[in-house]
Amino acid sequence: MQMEILYFDGCPTYLEAQKTLQGVLEEEGLDAEVELVAVNTAEEAQELLFPGSPTIHVDGRDLFPVPERAEYALGCRMYATPEGLKGSPTPEMLREALEKMDSGSAAEKARRKGGF
Repeated sequence: MQMEILYFDGCPTYLEAQKTLQGVLEEEGLDAEVELVAVNTAEEAQELLFPGSPTIHVDGRDLFPVPERAEYALGCRMYATPEGLKGSPTPEMLREALEKMDSGSAAEKARRKGGF
């Protein structure tokens, strides 16, 4: 499993997201290295379809998908948490998103093998 946190240097919350994500991975017994990927220009943001910082990718897919947009730019990303809008997802949100992604991957593998 390849994990990345896309961020820009002015983001005040990407390190908090990294710490929370690594804590969840440890608690769940998942062995994954989290790579920090700096997005430094508007061109890079557009090329990477960067919806804001921090964005967490697992195997190249946004862990919290957002609708496509015409333009992407450097900016902060907000997450709708049970406590209101925050600059990074909660541990519970990360666990749930990882579980959904994992079950989706298992279902996709079964479909490819003719299991569904």
